[in-house]
Parts: sequence; C-alpha cells; structure tokens
Amino acid sequence: MKVVILCGGMGTRLREETEFRPKPMVPIGGRPILWHIMKHYAHHGHKDFVLCLGYKGEIIKEYFRNYHWNTSDVTLKLGRAPKITYHNHHEEEDWTVTLLDTGAQTQTGGRLKRALKFVEDENFLFTYGDGLTNSDINASIKFHKKQGGVATITAIRPSGRFGELAIDGATITRFQEKPEKESGLINGGFYVMNRKIGQYLDNDECILERAPLEQLVRAGKLKAYQHDGFWQCMDTYREQQLLEGMWASGKAPWKIW
Repeated sequence: MKVVILCGGMGTRLREETEFRPKPMVPIGGRPILWHIMKHYAHHGHKDFVLCLGYKGEIIKEYFRNYHWNTSDVTLKLGRAPKITYHNHHEEEDWTVTLLDTGAQTQTGGRLKRALKFVEDENFLFTYGDGLTNSDINASIKFHKKQGGVATITAIRPSGRFGELAIDGATITRFQEKPEKESGLINGGFYVMNRKIGQYLDNDECILERAPLEQLVRAGKLKAYQHDGFWQCMDTYREQQLLEGMWASGKAPWKIW
C-alpha cells in the first residue's frame, strides 16, 4: 500500500535544527527521523513512499539520491573510465521513493491533494514526518476497511497539546485541533485513508486538520483506531533529545524491525 508522508513544514519550534535542514531530516541515532518512520512502515510490508517536499526539500532529495553511496563501503576506479563498486547491501534496496515538490507554503491538505495523483489504489497510508510509534499498521488497515470510513486516525493517549478526539464506538464525533486542555485520546498522526479524501481537499491553502476532518466528523466518516502503546512526536529540541536517549539506550520502543 502506498505511504504518503508530509515532509514540507518549517518546524519552527525546533529552530535549533530546522534552520539548516527540514524537520524530517533531524537525526535520531545518526539517521533522519524520516528514515525511522519509513522503516516502521516497511516492517509492515509497505515500501512504496510518496514524500511531500517543501521547505529545504532539496536536502531530502540529495539524501535519497545518494543513499547507496552514503550507506556503503565503496571502491572508486579513477581515470577516463571511472567505475564505482559498492561492497555491501542494505535492507532498503526494495523501497520505492517518489520525491514530490509540493511547494514551500502549501498547507497539509494541499500537500496531500497534490500527492493523490501518485496513489493508484482505493486506500493508502498517510502520516507526518515527525512522529514515531510502535503501532500495528496492518491492524489499522484491517480496522479501516471494516469500518468503511473515508479516513481512520490512530488515536493515542499523549502528554498533551494535540488535536483532541471524542469517540462513540469507532466513530469520531468531535475533532478539536489543539484544545487548551486535553483529557483523552488525540490524533496520533498515523492515518489510513480512502482516495475519496480528495473530495474534501480544495487548494494549497487547505489545512487537513480543520475543515476536511471536521466535515468527515459531521458525515460520520472519520474513524479511530485506538493504540495504547508507544507514541512520541518531535516538535521541540527537548523531544528530539528524549528520542535520542531512547535510541542510545538500545531500547527504543519504535524499533520493531
């Protein structure tokens, strides 16, 4: 199943790192957080990615263009007939990565709308380039298909400050983006979507988390797959250091591959 990942935001709350690179390229254990997210999807068998680029997108393009070069031992034959020999392989050789320039100022819904032309199947996976989890992606797909909604959000219990959800059974009855106080489940940012989501997206100024999701709520078409395990975003330097510490401990909860 195709995996669409938003990689175009400026990450202003992580300015210590994002002044020089896009937030998905901020490292955890020497690898971009984007790599960790993609490894999670690949572990569940989903290795066809569409990366929606924006701010400093050329850095992400360079990373994947030179991926084999940067992850391998190499021998160079110099001269008029140069030759490069790679001495090792990597687990990512069967990945397909589409690098899509979606504009520096485009909002989340606008980026998703631009990506839909690369989604051929009825359903696809969607997430942001700054969050990690150990959720069961395939279980969320199965749940999504059973519920028959347009979009399914992986709902988690956080420390606070994210879009809060009210749920009746599996159907979301209220979606409040970043309320002042949160007491229950929130949007964990890992979605399963039907291509019908495109009917709710209009232009580059469209913010997915506002009118589109609110319309789906009113129509009873936004579902919640509850995940009680690990989830952590990386919005601030403190959170980046928290994730670094988890990785360094050798017990990172999201490393299930």
